[in-house]
Amino acid sequence: LATGPRQNNSVFYEIRTYDIKPSKMKEFVEVVNKYFHLRTAHSELVGFWSVELGAMNKVVHVWKYENFAQRTAVRHALANDNDWQGKFISAALPLMEKQHNEVAYLVPWCQLGKPPKEGGVYEWVTFQMKPGGPALWGEAFRAAISAHINTGYTKLIGVFHTEYGLLNTVHVIWWNESPDHRAAGRHSAHEDARVVAAVRDSVRFLESQKNMLLIPLQCSPLK
Repeated sequence: LATGPRQNNSVFYEIRTYDIKPSKMKEFVEVVNKYFHLRTAHSELVGFWSVELGAMNKVVHVWKYENFAQRTAVRHALANDNDWQGKFISAALPLMEKQHNEVAYLVPWCQLGKPPKEGGVYEWVTFQMKPGGPALWGEAFRAAISAHINTGYTKLIGVFHTEYGLLNTVHVIWWNESPDHRAAGRHSAHEDARVVAAVRDSVRFLESQKNMLLIPLQCSPLK
């Protein structure tokens, strides 16, 4: 079953999460910084981050595709790109422990945003929702997101729901000026009656949630 309503176009996002060997994180980042331009020559990178808090030795990157045919063509081209295979893949694969990917759509009421300036940090929040997709939880979840936006302490980058992977999963990306700025904003939000009411209404659809603090890599368009 599809997870419910999505935007009225074919655009989707592939979310890739790699676990890196604990002693190899620095080396992996160096390889990415040196050779990742070979990958971005083939398709659009939205963001590439290392995880600072909430997990260890992990990176997350997000790719935008116009449709599945484009992704198929890109994957075929990458498999036949000798520079990409020889310079990046051969160097990076021995540094990884595992790879995971998902396909997700932006929820119908969200457009992909950008931070107001470079130099901040990103919070990646994952919600496991009750089955039913945005048709079930969309309005309540939107109200909770909007309540946080209205406090003014944080910037929404995107809200995605999965189409492939663990279904009924929602990923929300936020931008903050710093971890301390986020902490102060969260403290104030928890005392805001509008936020409290909206969150309490939305959690009836929630199974679990987790979050990570992300730092953009040099190659990341979202910095």
